[in-house]
Amino acid sequence: MERTSIKTWAECAPRLVAVAAGRAPADTVIRKGQWVNVHTREILPDSDIAIAEGRIAYVGPDASHCIGENTEIIEANGRFMIPGLCDAHMHIESGMLTPAEFARAVIPHGTTSMFTDPHEIANVLGLDGVRMMHDEALMQPVNIFTQMPSCAPSAPGLETTGYEIGPDDVTEAMQWPGIIGLGEMMNFPGVVNGSQQMLAEIAATQNAGKTVGGHYASPDLGPAFHAYAAGGPADDHEGTCEADAIARVRQGMRSMMRLGSAWYDVETQITAVTEKGLDPRNFILCTDDCHSGTLVNDGHMNRVVRHAIACGCDPVIALQMATINTATHFGLERELGSIAPGRRADIILTSDLTEMPIEHVIARGQTVARDGEITVECPHYDWPDHARNTVHLGKSLTAGDFEIAAPSGAAQVTANVIGVVENQAPTKALKARLSVLDGIVQGETETDICHIALVERHRATGDVTNGFVSGFGYSGNMAIASTVAHDSHHMIVVGTSHADMTLAANRLGEAGGGVTVFKDGQEISMVELPIAGLMSDSPAKDVAAKAQAMVDAMEACGCTLNNAYMQHSLLALVVIPELRISDLGIVDVRSFERIALLEPAE
Repeated sequence: MERTSIKTWAECAPRLVAVAAGRAPADTVIRKGQWVNVHTREILPDSDIAIAEGRIAYVGPDASHCIGENTEIIEANGRFMIPGLCDAHMHIESGMLTPAEFARAVIPHGTTSMFTDPHEIANVLGLDGVRMMHDEALMQPVNIFTQMPSCAPSAPGLETTGYEIGPDDVTEAMQWPGIIGLGEMMNFPGVVNGSQQMLAEIAATQNAGKTVGGHYASPDLGPAFHAYAAGGPADDHEGTCEADAIARVRQGMRSMMRLGSAWYDVETQITAVTEKGLDPRNFILCTDDCHSGTLVNDGHMNRVVRHAIACGCDPVIALQMATINTATHFGLERELGSIAPGRRADIILTSDLTEMPIEHVIARGQTVARDGEITVECPHYDWPDHARNTVHLGKSLTAGDFEIAAPSGAAQVTANVIGVVENQAPTKALKARLSVLDGIVQGETETDICHIALVERHRATGDVTNGFVSGFGYSGNMAIASTVAHDSHHMIVVGTSHADMTLAANRLGEAGGGVTVFKDGQEISMVELPIAGLMSDSPAKDVAAKAQAMVDAMEACGCTLNNAYMQHSLLALVVIPELRISDLGIVDVRSFERIALLEPAE
């Protein structure tokens, strides 16, 4: 691994002092821009920035004294100079890309710092997978900090993962150079109930002086929420309404408001600042999950900031939520997140603070993108064979594996059905009366109920868990299968036809992972994800094109939901209410118990 690095402020201080004083020339000077100061919430016109050793040496009205014979001059021409954008909580794997290709996709959008939780690969490859993500992250020309995953499995006893993470793993990882803290503590019932393992992981992180990520996916703001806050998580991104945001900041947590490909939780929470007038210092913007199509076509953190502004937030406050607030939260306020002396020279030039076109991106003092085009290389890690061979079905599946037998003699049954909610991570617990044909319970496309199956893919058991899901709108004969199935990452298959479900599942078994869509017995879309069945190391634009073709294929099968694939991939996430599917059965996340798919006859 060739690690990219930047000298510490202490190492650079003699040169920075000399440049600021005019005794030594800067490497780069940006002239005559409008300095957006996120420390004071000011916009200061006719300002210059002098850069040396990848850090800011001087910011002020005139940097002519810092210019030498070999100093590069960048003319701002009155444009706004804003800090590089920070994503406070995200999962690189959700982009279907490796860290290198994710960086390549988001750098032109102005993202220069990311705080990533690779708990997807942790479920498949354990600590070894986390290390590989961490190592590739450190090779990039921008700042990618890694949070050590906390919960694999996310809910012990309700799912089986490829590997498990424990306190010893957390303690070890806290010594790695790129680890910034503990990833989202998803097992919130464990914390609330005093789980020794969960509290030991939090303690290991706190003892290392690092930040504990939160995940409280419950509407209950009573004693359970207060117990969770007392456990140590410092932030939370699972809020969906104003009351959630307010409750978190009142308890000393940061409210992370997300806009991902399918999660639209900023508009409903930012009113805590724009209408209630709460101090915005403790509010942070993030993406959580963005697929490659969103990254390439719509943007990354620039998209989130624009959205926050469109929701009524003052532009400079929105920028604070995507820069200095994030840096402060992770203890990096003196390192990044602002344009000020000593900080990493992560700077964006833009001509409009509302629409925020990203015209010039500088990271660590180096130009990394201009006018939407990247200008640097993003080095790749050499992923080993065992990271590319992770789909183990144990057998060739048949249509019978996806059939649900009805009780003897039943003509109809009552089934518990997972109800998808558009643009939100939670699902609804639904019930439906379904007909029986030849002893097999049938889906019902007329009422938007189709089959769902979770196929075990880590230990080659050949096991298949079956259920029903509603909300996608599928019709005809079709199936979509994916080895991205948060968080255990078995294989999720959704379809209206057992025959197409069989074809789709076996196709992914042969391909070693990805997403495929079948219609009337023919494959109409395929996204290959060879690394852990989660990611591709192909160029982001190529993966985005295939991802878009997948979305088009889902629409061709009748689906009209916004970013329905993200909903598909979360159907096994057994820590977000209300109903989910796991390799152990149907899970009611409201009570954290497995329940029967079919209810007894009345």
